[in-house]
Amino acid sequence: MKKKQWTNEKNLFSQMKRSNGAALILGAVLVAAAVVMATLAGCEKKSETAPPPPPVVEVAEAVSTSVPLSIEFIGQLDSPQNVEVRARVEAFVDKVLFTEGTEVKEGDPLFALDKKPFEEKLAAANGQLAEAKAALNKYEKDVARLAPLAQKQAIPQQDLDNAKASVEVGKASVLSAQAQVESALIDLGYCDMRAPIRGLIGAKQVSVGELVGKGEPTLMATISMLDPIWFYCNISETQYLRSETEAKRIGKTIPDLPVSLILGDGSLHPGKGKFVFIDRAVDVKTGTLRVRAEFPNADKILRPGMFGRIKVDLGVRPDSILVPERAVAELQGKNFMWVIDAGNKATQRAVKVGEGINGNFLILEGLKPGERFVVEGLQKVREGAAVQPKMVTQKTEEPAFQTEAPEPEKE
Repeated sequence: MKKKQWTNEKNLFSQMKRSNGAALILGAVLVAAAVVMATLAGCEKKSETAPPPPPVVEVAEAVSTSVPLSIEFIGQLDSPQNVEVRARVEAFVDKVLFTEGTEVKEGDPLFALDKKPFEEKLAAANGQLAEAKAALNKYEKDVARLAPLAQKQAIPQQDLDNAKASVEVGKASVLSAQAQVESALIDLGYCDMRAPIRGLIGAKQVSVGELVGKGEPTLMATISMLDPIWFYCNISETQYLRSETEAKRIGKTIPDLPVSLILGDGSLHPGKGKFVFIDRAVDVKTGTLRVRAEFPNADKILRPGMFGRIKVDLGVRPDSILVPERAVAELQGKNFMWVIDAGNKATQRAVKVGEGINGNFLILEGLKPGERFVVEGLQKVREGAAVQPKMVTQKTEEPAFQTEAPEPEKE
């Protein structure tokens, strides 16, 4: 009996032991779950209470200023007169009478060609003229002798008519012979080649003893007038219209605008120029208009073929706003800027952009003086989102009305 009771007590103790172990494990699991939940709740609470700060962007203030405008064009210099000295007769070169690369005056001797064949032609032509005059004299005397006889009907009237016809033929022969003499004189004169204009003569293209004028008028030298000198360039239709608009704004026309010449080494030509020619039509192939400016060149430094740029003064445009080019974004052909309001929130605004001026854009519409706009960090900004503005000062160089990308010159 006692043994059975002890066995029952032992089984009860084992059951209680197993129950306590399970309770301990369950308690540990509950504690771990509570810790995890507390941690997650803390993270969630921390995330809700600490959002990321607004992005930092560089912001500038729009300032109204007076902008001096100018426009530049790339082109090439040329002489108002480039005269080619060519041989007009076939002959050998006897002498070269000028120094290459020097100034020559109108009428200065340049070349002497062999005259002997042309002197011979002139002598032959004079002989034919004398012969024609002698024949005419005979025909006239015949008419004078036969006229009285025909009046008395001593000879047939036909004889007198034939004599009169011979006189007319004689006169024609004299005229033809005189023309031959004049032609021979002209050819002989072509052997004495002189400068047709005043200017700078280039290198000789022929040498003494060389045959020229055989089959074609041989080029022997070229003379260029250098003072004044011309500058040719091609401008786009848009540039032309902008120039007209700005010229009218200051009460001038394009030919009245002051023009400066910038040479290939960057130096400024001292003489001021002016526009003297604007072509009648736009080239439909290139969409450009050919124009010409004239510059003084008393010291003969400027030479035909030199490249350079002209800078056209378009006056001063008041109450203008300049912004850095990087502050303007283009989307589907339209321009936008990010404007920051008093609450430091960003708004995208459409603007009308004018000319590019030394890394800046002239804003015609959409931005007012005193408003703040984003200069750097455009990719960080969102519509209506707050930003941390960092004010910067615009750095602008001396304004200059820039051209579009130059087209092939636009000669």
